[in-house]
Amino acid sequence: MTKLYIDADACPVKAEAERVATRLRIEMLLVCNGGLRPSPNPLVSLIIVDEGADEADRWIADQCGPGDVVVTSDLPLADRCLKAGARVLQHNGDVLSEANIGPRLATRDLMQDIRASDPFHQGGGRAFSKADRSRFLQALDQELQKARRAG
Repeated sequence: MTKLYIDADACPVKAEAERVATRLRIEMLLVCNGGLRPSPNPLVSLIIVDEGADEADRWIADQCGPGDVVVTSDLPLADRCLKAGARVLQHNGDVLSEANIGPRLATRDLMQDIRASDPFHQGGGRAFSKADRSRFLQALDQELQKARRAG
């Protein structure tokens, strides 16, 4: 049975994901280190893991598998989830796959090295937009439908 896992710390699309999961009657798990208010929705569970930088990531990667969808902006977590057979979606609606995760991890590592070697290098992503939110809603619906058919 398909489950939707949300890497919930700093996730800007929790409410949107809940709407889609509710409409499709799919169980949704919000995974975090705490600080979130539980949803009254019976399809939504709040999973609070131990404090630690990668505890939520570890829990999600250990639990997800084929037929599941994971929402995260964390590329190493996305890679682990893809290897477990899950579908992965970023908050802006980008679908991650075995075909595109390698180059994205390489770019992430390169940018990390650049920032480490040049403390004045100020990089920053663009602001999260309404178009990103709309793209996310459409992509989540598509990925959940594909996961249900495959599972």
